[in-house]
Amino acid sequence: MKLGTGIGWRPEIEDAVEALPGIDWVEAVAENICTDHLPASLERLRERGVTVVPHGVSLGLGGADRPDAGRLADLAARAVLLGTPLVTEHIAFVRAGGPLTASPGLEAGHLLPVPRTWDALEVLCENVRIAQDALPVPLALENIAALVSWPGEELTEGQFLAELVERTGVRLLIDVANLHTNHVNRGEDPATALDELPVEAIAYVHVAGGVEKDGVWHDTHAHPVTRPVLDVLAELRSRVDPPGVLLERDDDFPPAAELAGELTAIRATLATAAGTPAPAGRRPARPSEPAGRTAGARLRVGTAQAALLSSLVAGAPAPEGFDHRRLGVQSRALAAKRADVVAKVAPELPEILGDGYRTAFLGYAGSRPMSAGYRRDALDFAEQLLVAGRPADDAARLRLTHWWQDRAAPRPPRRTTRIARAARAALMGR
Repeated sequence: MKLGTGIGWRPEIEDAVEALPGIDWVEAVAENICTDHLPASLERLRERGVTVVPHGVSLGLGGADRPDAGRLADLAARAVLLGTPLVTEHIAFVRAGGPLTASPGLEAGHLLPVPRTWDALEVLCENVRIAQDALPVPLALENIAALVSWPGEELTEGQFLAELVERTGVRLLIDVANLHTNHVNRGEDPATALDELPVEAIAYVHVAGGVEKDGVWHDTHAHPVTRPVLDVLAELRSRVDPPGVLLERDDDFPPAAELAGELTAIRATLATAAGTPAPAGRRPARPSEPAGRTAGARLRVGTAQAALLSSLVAGAPAPEGFDHRRLGVQSRALAAKRADVVAKVAPELPEILGDGYRTAFLGYAGSRPMSAGYRRDALDFAEQLLVAGRPADDAARLRLTHWWQDRAAPRPPRRTTRIARAARAALMGR
């Protein structure tokens, strides 16, 4: 299916997205859409004939456990609700530990890279087949950016993706910004990856911005698209005409005119590269798969992922073979993202705590790994503060207490209770 040019739909820029000219389709984070009704903005876009593709971030298909049936059912329901031609997810793990490894279950709150090994490939392929069977439309998977490299990898990124497509028939969502990120952070050549992966399996392409700090590229989706990323897009276009190309932006949203300018730059890059001869040479031969690696693959992958995630979010020693400095960068990035997302899902917390929110949350996060999602994380953070008698300001502590009680009780408080609390808060604010 030809998608055309699109942009990531986010509530913060819904008006701008609706007004942008030449938008053929949009992509919405699946977990931000209810399974039984759509935001009015998406309804209006659909009425205009704009395709909406749900983009999942929480399945963790690269994890050692089989995909959660409830998460798959929710993604399937969103696909039906949107009438979408496909759904997308990531080649990543987002949680580790639990019964499989007899260790505490941990959540990363972020997409983490799977090791490019035969074990990890086998687990991923089985998880993909389970997902494909549960979804009403085709699935496409995205390559992710990474700050760290797994030791002892057995395949390149292109080989890993080629094997995945060969075994499962899954489509690919190629993020050219992530290829650039892995070039800076891991020394991997984007052109080589494009030579090795099956470009004919590409469903669409992501383009996004980032920033380099101290020799590390951070795939922020909160900065303008850079020329090196557009150069990777041109490399891809010289090999294949992708069915769709989409601009992603998740934070620090610029004015609509800047978004329109980035879309224009993307279209110009595609048009120019369309006349460029494809690079010479053929895709390298597939590597030979080792025999007898099936038994215990989930346990081996699960043990390795749990050790890495424990180091990143729970202060455990770094697993052997990893770059300790890079693990530190990744650990701090995970904590910072966790603070940012909690501030979005519970905006009352930074409002109540003021300038002290971030310092307080990072202190909490250093001793409390996330294990049950961001909303539970927000409640646990508030509870820890209250147990410690914080914040020191009586009025702020009372507001935080009421906020926590409203959300931690078995059911929401009745209307009369909410009115009484609001009245008390207003009196204390005088």
